[in-house]
Amino acid sequence: MADTAALVQPAVAPEAHAAHQQEPESAHARPDDFPNRHPLLVHFPIVLLLVAAAVQLCNILFLRRELDWITTIATLISFGMAYYVTKIAHPHTSGLTEHAKLVLAQHDYYADWTIYLAGIGLAAQLMSQFLFKGKRWSVLVVAFVLTGAAYSVAMAGHYGAQLVHIEGVGPQGKYLDTGHHH
Repeated sequence: MADTAALVQPAVAPEAHAAHQQEPESAHARPDDFPNRHPLLVHFPIVLLLVAAAVQLCNILFLRRELDWITTIATLISFGMAYYVTKIAHPHTSGLTEHAKLVLAQHDYYADWTIYLAGIGLAAQLMSQFLFKGKRWSVLVVAFVLTGAAYSVAMAGHYGAQLVHIEGVGPQGKYLDTGHHH
C-alpha cells in the first residue's frame, strides 16, 4: 500500500471534464467525461459470459434448443465485446509501481485467457449447435470451456478491481496514458 502512495499522479486536465462540470446539477456523465471507454464497456461482456456459462450448464440437463440459442448469442456478443475492451479499448498506463505492474500483468493474463476461452467456447458452441445438433456430450464440452472462460473473466475482474480500488489506477485518469483513451 505504501508503494501506491508513491505513484506519480498526473493532474486531470480541467478541460477533459469541462462539459460535465458545466452541468453540476446533472449526475449523468457523458462518455467523453471518462478517460477511456474500458470501464464503460467491460461489465457487459463479463455478465454475458457468466450468463452463457450458466445457461450452458443448465442445458446439460435440459438439452433445449432455446437454451442453445441463448448460449450462442450471449457467447458471440461477449466474445466480441471482450476482444474489443481487451485489445482495442484497454487503457495504457504509465508511472505504475512494481506492485501495480504485477497486478496489471495478472489482470491482462486473465483477460487474454478470457478471450481465448470465449473464442474456443464460441467455436465449440457453433459446432455443438449446428454440427452435432446439441448432443449431450457436445453441450458438456461447451459448458466446460465456458466455465473456464467464466473463471478467467472473474479473475480478470478481481485484478481489475484491485487496480482501481487498491492501487488507484484509473479513477479520474490517474496513471493512464491519455494519448490512448478512445
